[in-house]
Amino acid sequence: MNNVDFLKFVSSRQSVRAYDTGRPVEKEKIDRIIEAARLAPSACNAQPWHVIVVDDPELKNRVADATSARALGMNHFTKQAPVHLVLVEEKVNLSSGIGGWVKQKDYAQMDLGVIAAHIILAAHAEGLGSCILGWFNESSMREILSIPDSKRVWLDITIGYSAQPLREKKRKQIGEIVSYNSYKNS
Repeated sequence: MNNVDFLKFVSSRQSVRAYDTGRPVEKEKIDRIIEAARLAPSACNAQPWHVIVVDDPELKNRVADATSARALGMNHFTKQAPVHLVLVEEKVNLSSGIGGWVKQKDYAQMDLGVIAAHIILAAHAEGLGSCILGWFNESSMREILSIPDSKRVWLDITIGYSAQPLREKKRKQIGEIVSYNSYKNS
């Protein structure tokens, strides 16, 4: 894949909030997405993550309920998605932990962002849509998926075949987000 193809690829990926409910996701595609996630880089190779694949229809609906906020009208589309990938933070290794403490940075959170990016791009490569969700009831997620109280549930990524048209991306201009050789805010 050349650079032009990659830019076309990423520009055609979008957060999907309408899924084809009659079309299940093939296990082979989920397996390839998980393999792409497994290969994601992390600080000091700590790999501070655990991915829970939720594809059982009843369990997936309970997870979807934990993401919905009726009063705010948020995330009601999540029941349409046939698969949820729930990202749980694991402990970092000693090098990453010491480095994070010294530099006052949470490398595990950064690493979870990287693996999330791998997942959504891999899903797109498989012809699937995805949406990264950070809004959910964490204690409900822990209970539903038997996640220990000592663990943080960071993200839920819905996966499925998109049932929505491609939208035009609304992004800031490059000059608003990039400067060379020093910080310059436009």
